[in-house]
Amino acid sequence: MNIPDWSAKQFHAVVHLPDVYQVRDFTKGVYGPSDFDFDIGRYDELRPGMYSSELFENSRFLHIGIDIGGPVGTPCMAFEDGEIAYYGYNPSEGDYGNVIVTKHVIENRNLWALYGHLDKISIEDKEVGQHISKGEVICRIGNKHENGGWEPHLHFQLSWSDPGTHDMPGVVNPADRDIALLEYPDPRIVLGPIY
Repeated sequence: MNIPDWSAKQFHAVVHLPDVYQVRDFTKGVYGPSDFDFDIGRYDELRPGMYSSELFENSRFLHIGIDIGGPVGTPCMAFEDGEIAYYGYNPSEGDYGNVIVTKHVIENRNLWALYGHLDKISIEDKEVGQHISKGEVICRIGNKHENGGWEPHLHFQLSWSDPGTHDMPGVVNPADRDIALLEYPDPRIVLGPIY
């Protein structure tokens, strides 16, 4: 599948990042608090030892989204006009907790975006098919007790395929890397060069 070059398009920021933030290295499998208010966890990064709950089957540790760490309650925006495709709560330890999946049509191409690790309020009063506008605050970063047990951050992931539910595999088995990177493209195609 060809990855489009949307570098000339003006997408809205998903999270307003300050001028200074940290780009993290999770290749050693440690996910603790950052020294910065905001930080970034990279796409297509091997994170052995980081995903220890049964959910990950001790074999899924290639990260296929981008993590944007920030304070609890940080607003997260729609990068483009679209609609709410799915929303819900994934309760397993290490999962997304509250999550929203949006659908967008960009240059006649369907694209889904997952916003994970949200606060509970983010999914209240949402409706499938609800229109969202570019730049609209659609959710907020949640606390550990509601986001799957993680330090506060947004997991942002794209998909060319309709996930059919409020879930996507945020990490995959490294053996499935080639297929996963085709289905779940680098979020920087809409986020821009944030690292």
